[in-house]
Amino acid sequence: MARTTLLAVLKVLMALIFAAWVSLWLIKPTQFWTREWKAAEDLARPTLFGYYGLNFAVYIFPLFALAILGSIYLNLKPREPIRRKGRRVFAGFSNPLVVNSLLGILSSIEIVAVFLFMLFLAWTFYVRISSDFKKLKPDKALKLNLWQLKYLRVATRFGLLAEACLAFLLLPVLRGLAVFRILGIQFEASIRYHIWLGTTMLFCATFHGVSTLFIWGVSHYIQDEMWKWQNTGRIYLAGEICLLTGLVIWITALPQIRRRQFEIFYYTHHLYMVFLLFFLFHAGDRHFYTVFPGIFLFGLDKLLRIIQSRPETCILSARVFPSKAIELILPKDPGLKYTPTSVLFLKVPSISKYQWHSFSIISSSSVDANSMSILIKSEGSWTSSLLNLIQTEQKSDADHMKCIPVAAEGPYGPASMDFLRYDSLLLVAGGIGITPFLSILQELVAAQNSGRYKFLPKIQLIFAVKKVQDICLLNSISPLIFNQPVEKCHLKVKVYVTQEEQSGVTVREALLYESSRVQTVNFDIKSSNHVITGLESPLWMAAVGGISCILFLIFLIIFNHIFIPSQEKATKGKTPSLVVDLLIICSFIAVLICIIFVPLFIRWRRLKKQNPPVFPKQGKVLEISPAEARDTLEEHEIHFGRRPNFEEIFAKFPNEIGGSDIGVLVCGPEAMKESVASICQHKCGGLKAQKANFSFHSLSFAL
Repeated sequence: MARTTLLAVLKVLMALIFAAWVSLWLIKPTQFWTREWKAAEDLARPTLFGYYGLNFAVYIFPLFALAILGSIYLNLKPREPIRRKGRRVFAGFSNPLVVNSLLGILSSIEIVAVFLFMLFLAWTFYVRISSDFKKLKPDKALKLNLWQLKYLRVATRFGLLAEACLAFLLLPVLRGLAVFRILGIQFEASIRYHIWLGTTMLFCATFHGVSTLFIWGVSHYIQDEMWKWQNTGRIYLAGEICLLTGLVIWITALPQIRRRQFEIFYYTHHLYMVFLLFFLFHAGDRHFYTVFPGIFLFGLDKLLRIIQSRPETCILSARVFPSKAIELILPKDPGLKYTPTSVLFLKVPSISKYQWHSFSIISSSSVDANSMSILIKSEGSWTSSLLNLIQTEQKSDADHMKCIPVAAEGPYGPASMDFLRYDSLLLVAGGIGITPFLSILQELVAAQNSGRYKFLPKIQLIFAVKKVQDICLLNSISPLIFNQPVEKCHLKVKVYVTQEEQSGVTVREALLYESSRVQTVNFDIKSSNHVITGLESPLWMAAVGGISCILFLIFLIIFNHIFIPSQEKATKGKTPSLVVDLLIICSFIAVLICIIFVPLFIRWRRLKKQNPPVFPKQGKVLEISPAEARDTLEEHEIHFGRRPNFEEIFAKFPNEIGGSDIGVLVCGPEAMKESVASICQHKCGGLKAQKANFSFHSLSFAL
């Protein structure tokens, strides 16, 4: 009861802080705010905190408070959701409203959020530009006529729109201090919001930069203006460098480049440090304070992730599948618990010392306390190198191959298992998209065996693969398919092999044959005594965030009092803007240097208590012959030479599986997601109440 009350109080506090922060952005463009803010800065200037302390309290503190309260909320939130009878009131808002190959799959909530954000940008632009046009005066320096002057003001205000996008840009890519997790949106799902914000920001920034250069050009002052590095005010050259860097980052992040040349995308994306530095020099400290909360949280989140991924551990064993997929078994701390559909970031230094790649965890912490498994499909250069590395070790004659060191970061996953809310689940997977569902199925089996839950959802798994050898990806749940009837395990599997034709083959026969071709490689782990311990407690992360926030304010006050002249001295000459900008950077770096000792100490304590890696228990070999597999009553289905007919599957589902509140989880190619989303959209559309309510959820197995 006390926990429920505390969670409700935290929700109210977070809602109030968020509402206040949004209200700040809405009134910021108005003349009222400009007038009152200038007066507030004048009052704060002679105090200990100065105008920078006021900027900190108004712009930085609210978002940090939201992140801290959110971490506490996630720590208190129960892992198992409360099951409610009947249909959920807001379930329809998460269902697809727009399904388009260009825009993707958009829910009602996403469309409303995008509309409100675009309305906010339009409001900001309208208020600013209308005020500018009323106070328009001829520019004697550039000798611009009226239309040129108006166009220059429009270009300037587009720069403010880019700034507003930048303020939100880094929030969706936070992992440990993730603000979006409060809303139940995971890191891999929120990446699309980062892309949308980045594209909008670059559009506004490009219009701002190109239009400004155009006006300088027509006024014949482009040579004088574009190379300026002013002592005070806007530094034009810094803005040009910032824009060029942003365009390089955006172009190399396009899907055509990112998917084919991942290394180019990965390394150029680290130019964000150059981009942010020159943005600060161009915009100045007052504008930088508005975007700094996201930058601060991202920097702190990055530092915590670097510490968490140390020291390296080793791969316990690997399974090489006929379909060129690899299952890696990694050691973990018995106390590390994670939810199904979690992802793990992995780095293999022998392949690349800097590249991190995310993979879905296919195991359950409720089943195996000492290890976790990830499934990797060999497709790109990095994954192909990993497969070659393991196969090279496999060809050696030793019983245990030499250790392959890896660094792991995560796991990152939902705070609770929301899929348990549904009466039944329809899981739709394509190829390697099966990975998130393997962890769900293992978790449900563990829950059924332990009797933890009174009600468990019934499940139908639709698995589409190109070739029959891809069925071996179900190897981790093969005991569930072989040894338990559908009525007991609440699971029915339908496999669709799209590019091969066979007859008289059952799911059990195909899985038994392909599983017999799986090769296991055990590695020597004597050289490593470390296991994956996971993220620190959300309470610790909240404490680190709070301490960092206070330290930044302290350093900002100290540095400003040391390096910025007093008000009396300031009248003799204005402090160069570059000095003020560098003080913010120095304060930020000083905070990271000081705060690093807190997570290092926490990490040291955890490593001191951890146990050495333990080899996972070898699963029992399936004691069933092909003849027995053929004679066993086959309750699962396998279809050759055709794709799933989702219209037919959805029509039969309520009668085959049952339930009125049905969760539809899809992971696979975009075309498959769009097909399923269109049917969910149709089933949930209209005013007439449907017999079964389908709630659509799209999962990502790769970023």
